[in-house]
Order: sequence, then C-alpha cells, then structure tokens
Amino acid sequence: MEITNDIKYAGVNDHEIDLFEGQYDVPNGMAYNSYVIMDEKIAVIDTVDARFKHEWLDKVGAILGDRQPDYLIVQHMEPDHSANIADFLKVYTQTTVVASAKAFAMIKQFFGKDYADRSLVIKEGDTLSLGKHTLSFVAAPMVHWPEVMVTYDTCDKVLFSADGFGKFGALDVEEDWACEARRYYIGIVGKYGMQVQNLLKKAAGLDIQMICPLHGPVLKENLGYYLGLYHTWSSYEAESEGIVIAYTSVYGHTKAAVNALADKLRGKGCPKVVIHDLARTDMAEAVEDAFRYNKLVLATTTYNADIFPFMREFINHLTERNYQKRTVAFMENGSWSPLAAKVMKKMLEGSKNISYADTTVRIMSALNEDSRAQIEELADELCRDYIAQHTETANKNDLSALFKIGYGLYVVTCNDGKKDNGLIVNTISQVTSTPNRIAVTINKANYSHHIIKQTGILNVNCLSTEAPFHVFENFGFQSGRTADKFAKYEVLRSDNGLVFLPKYINSFMSLKVEQYIDLDTHGMFICSITEARVISNVETMTYSYYQSSVKPKPETEGKKGFVCKICGYVYEGDELPEDFICPLCKHGAADFEPIK
Repeated sequence: MEITNDIKYAGVNDHEIDLFEGQYDVPNGMAYNSYVIMDEKIAVIDTVDARFKHEWLDKVGAILGDRQPDYLIVQHMEPDHSANIADFLKVYTQTTVVASAKAFAMIKQFFGKDYADRSLVIKEGDTLSLGKHTLSFVAAPMVHWPEVMVTYDTCDKVLFSADGFGKFGALDVEEDWACEARRYYIGIVGKYGMQVQNLLKKAAGLDIQMICPLHGPVLKENLGYYLGLYHTWSSYEAESEGIVIAYTSVYGHTKAAVNALADKLRGKGCPKVVIHDLARTDMAEAVEDAFRYNKLVLATTTYNADIFPFMREFINHLTERNYQKRTVAFMENGSWSPLAAKVMKKMLEGSKNISYADTTVRIMSALNEDSRAQIEELADELCRDYIAQHTETANKNDLSALFKIGYGLYVVTCNDGKKDNGLIVNTISQVTSTPNRIAVTINKANYSHHIIKQTGILNVNCLSTEAPFHVFENFGFQSGRTADKFAKYEVLRSDNGLVFLPKYINSFMSLKVEQYIDLDTHGMFICSITEARVISNVETMTYSYYQSSVKPKPETEGKKGFVCKICGYVYEGDELPEDFICPLCKHGAADFEPIK
C-alpha cells in the first residue's frame, strides 16, 4: 500500500487474535502497522507482532528491492511493535537503530543487548535527514509507555503517531472508526489524559496533513474530527449527552428497578439511555460508555457487606483511568442492611469533579411504593436539564433563575439576522425586583453590542463550574463578525428565536431591552425577562473560580515580559506598548501583568 510517493505501508492484519493485551475482545482482529520511507536514505518505522515476522520481512523486502535500509526507527517498545527488532537487524546488518534512551534500555531488557554499536539516541527536537525527507522527533512519554517518541516528516507533513490515534480492528474490515478507537483509547491510554493533552499541544504547532498510527487506518481527511475527539477524550469531557446505567442483579429485583428507571429517563427526554449488565456485558464496552456519556447510574446489591464483585471491578476500571467530570447517581439493594451506595461512593472519592445526585434509590429486597417514588425523583433530577431544554416540557417562568446571577461569567447570545453569535461577559446584575429588570453591560467594541442595539433581544446563559476552557476560547477570543461561534454546537432555541447553550450552563434568561444607557466605552442594556429556565443546580462559574480552576496556567518559565490575566498569552519584551491588544482574547494592556 502506498501512503505517499515515498512512504509505503508494510503492516499486517491479525485475525488469529481473540483478546488484545489478554483482555480486550477484538472480533475484527488487529492491525500492526509499519512504514518504510524511501529516499536517498531509507527508514523503516517500527516492526510488528512476533507471529508475523516472516510476512512482515517479506513486505519490507518487496518494498526495498535491492536496496538496504539505513535506519530502523523504534517509536514504541511494546512487543506488538518491537518484537522483530533483533530479527530485522540480523537480516539488515548495516542498519542503525534510532530510538530514545529509554527505548534502548528496554531493547536490552527484551533482547539481551542494546546494539550500542549500531545506535542513534534521539530526544525531543532532534532531526534526521533522509534526503528530501527530514524527520523531526517529538517526545510522547506515557502515551502510553515512558519511552515513546513520535515522528514528523516535514516533507510529506505526516505524523507517525505511535499508539496515538490507533484503534482495534484489522484494516481489511470496514467499521466505524470512532467506536473502536474510543474503546481502544479509554482502555489502553485513558489514564494518561494529561500526557495526551501535552502531545496534542505539541502537534498543534505542526502542519499535519496525514496521521500514520501503529494500529488502525491511516488518517488522511478531516483530521480536525480525529484531533477533536482525542482532545475530548484526553480532557475527560463527555463526548455525548446521555445516561449510562451499569448494574448487577442477583435475583432480578435490581434489574427490575433499573428497567423502571430507564423507562422514566426516556419518558422525560433523556436523549440516550445505555444499560449494561456488568455480569454479562463486555467490561471494556461498559467502561467506554461511562466515559462517552455525561451521566452514570451505578446500581448493585449489598454483597458480603460490600458490593457485587462485577460492580467493584467496573468501578476499579473507571478510577484507574481517571474517571471525572461526570454526574453519578446510586441505586442500592439490600434485604437487611444496604451498604452498596456508601461503598460505591467511597470507591469514587479520589475522582475529580464528580457531581453526585441528591437522590439515592434504596430497594429493600424488591420494589415497593417508596422505592418507586425514589426512582421517579431520581429520574426528575437526572433529566432536569433535558426537561428545561425542550420547549414542550420546560418551565419557562422559573424566576429562581435570578438566583443564579452572581459575580459570574456568562455567555450572551444574539443573532444578526444571518447567524448566531455569543459573547463572554461578567457584567450582569439584577437591578430591580418589581418588575424584574436585568442590566447587561457590553463593550461597544464587541459585535454583540451592535447586534443587540439593533434587535433589542438577547439571551443570558449562566455558565456553570462544569464549563471547560474551550468555551471561553470559543466565545471570548474571537469576533462573531468573522467567526461562526456555534458551528460545532447543537443549536437549541428559546421562544424568542435565539440560541441557548446545550451544556455547561445552569440556567438562561431571555431578555428584552427596555432602556439603553451610554457609558462611554460600554453600553448598558436594561432588560425585562421574557423567559427563564433553570437547567441544573451546578454552581455558577465565578470569575475567581475561572481564574483558579479553569484558565490554563501560562507557560512563563524562562521568559521575560508580560502575561495576560485573562487568557494567559505571553508577550515577551522589556516594555508592553500602551495600545497593545492581546491577539487571543482581545483585552488591552491594562489586563497584562509583568512576569514574576
């Protein structure tokens, strides 16, 4: 297979394997990818599983013809990629091995020698010229072993990504990429989200036109889709709205309660309900769904004064992969002393940013009137946001939305007649209660100010503490005149026709401008409320919470200059011009401070 004119595919398909790494079911097999770059000098990138030694060597030989390879680049030392290093070097006796220092240590562990006389140790930032192709090496420690280096070809703009962007499944089987890539990522790489984020930041500085992983297909089109999913997975954000119910049931009573809850959730507008019987399902599939969706219900019996073994295994799988940023609810069953909810919550106590449902369903042996009422209450709680988002079921006059206003951060949405727009603001307050009036102050330089003056309507979305930094980047660091800020959002609309955010908010209010006050650089809109919905009880995002817990810490080490207090942009220089405008968030010099 030809990747580019000079890059050839030398990988193999494995349909003999039943469990990858001894635990992951792979009904469609696996691919072990290897690549050959043909230039003035020739580089072979990684080997394959030991069982395919001869098939792989035959493929490499056919690509090389009568030429000899100059380099064997070892990106990753897991045996499914490195097993044939020694055999390759016996065949091609003049080839130099290119790898990180940690990889060479592992080579000695696996093969009894480190090939010191044929080695080229590379580190972050090193390059290797093959002729017109120059390879640049990027360290990727713990993605997902400590020795990993990925390789970027500056000529064809190809990233050889090691295990990154890999998936289960052989290449001769057609299947959805995301499903098996998600299960692969969460099962194998999931613990190392921070390290993947670091690699993605490095990759953002490269002009990548193609990704060549060590498992799965070569990615040539729509790379933003794959990079976006990896960003979501590695930042532990939920990929989709929905509720997963993971349960165990001994005699069927817990199962009956789970089915009753699922029916209630569907009836109250939950977009997706996924149920896993942990004693029978593929555990990796259940773990994948727990990370894919934003809410999780754990339902099990008290068993030996603990919890049922399959539930314990499931929660262990979650916590060892840094499960976080989710809403979790509990259902427990016990005939004399229910302990399951307490045990499950204790197991999750090290997980970050978990919001627990107020309602816990307690079943005493079998469903009764009390436990059925608890199921109804839990369904209402878990579906509060779905109920509020849908026009048919929403309470549109819930003025408790006013209680969500604080010194917080908000997204003001409007529409210029052609497209929707959104703006981050922190200057919203209730100015009167009879009648209710809201003041919204916006800088005149913002496009939203211009739109609202013309249309007289706006929505105020109260951001919750669940809002990640990319929300602020999207709505605060670019102009709606030139950017479509809702291009990647599901569009939901209030009765005034304007959008409201489908997630990361705890309420929104639709406002009508009653009065305008000119404040020189800003304009204040005094508004009446035409609609108010409460989406959730998650705390409002305050400015101080954003600064301490959401905004990334600026990378100022070793730099001299000034840093933007809003977005962290670093201006290097002895003096900051008085008229300087931050290229990211568009704030002026007054919002910069010296690097200390």
